Amino acid sequence: MKLENKEGSQIPSVTFRTRNGNDWLDVNSDSLFAGKNVVVFSLPGAFTPTCSSSHLPRYNQLASLFKEQGVDEIVCVSVNDSFVMNAWQEDQEAENITVIPDGNGEFSEKMGMLVDKAALGFGKRSWRYSMYVSDGVIKKMFIEPEVEGDPFEVSDADTMLQYLAPQVTVQEPLTIFTKIGCPHCERAKALLKEQCYPFEEVIVGKDITLAGLKAVCGDETAPQIYKDGNYVGTEEELEKLFL
Repeated sequence: MKLENKEGSQIPSVTFRTRNGNDWLDVNSDSLFAGKNVVVFSLPGAFTPTCSSSHLPRYNQLASLFKEQGVDEIVCVSVNDSFVMNAWQEDQEAENITVIPDGNGEFSEKMGMLVDKAALGFGKRSWRYSMYVSDGVIKKMFIEPEVEGDPFEVSDADTMLQYLAPQVTVQEPLTIFTKIGCPHCERAKALLKEQCYPFEEVIVGKDITLAGLKAVCGDETAPQIYKDGNYVGTEEELEKLFL
């Protein structure tokens, strides 16, 4: 395996088959990147552990900071079909990310990043990397080291933001424990989004059990909010942080 660093090159011209509602929509890479500053991160697969727990969520959390640095769009590419990518984006609540399905691996292959994951039953997939693209030209690439497994060291959101804005200090995300259908939880999340404050959501019944919530927080009510490992409180205490 020899991965290619394509800094200084034009982005490959590829047509992606995307799904918008019930309709197919062809998106050409030329139009996707032309006249814009775009951060791209590519990963082995939707719904896989590192991609779901770290890679995608952190880019989504830091989207407002990237925007402040002149980034017009954050794009996630994976060798998955559009149905899978759209479902993953919805599941992750990654509204700040544009998900692009490279279903046939054509874009990843032209980028020199298509690798064989047959041993895992994945077939051909993208190697993990990120890049900064300005008006269709690749200005910077962060390619994970060519070692066994699935390294995740340099293609993360923090590394890319550090490259674009070394002077920026990133706020560590709050942790918010929520319950599905809880109006107080929704208001707390809406406030954090309004304040562009990064947060990690732990959903009771999905990410943790009710017993687990009580074990961690000493309470079964939600939301329960923590900052830097310290207990903040519920929705009311959160509101006081931004007064």
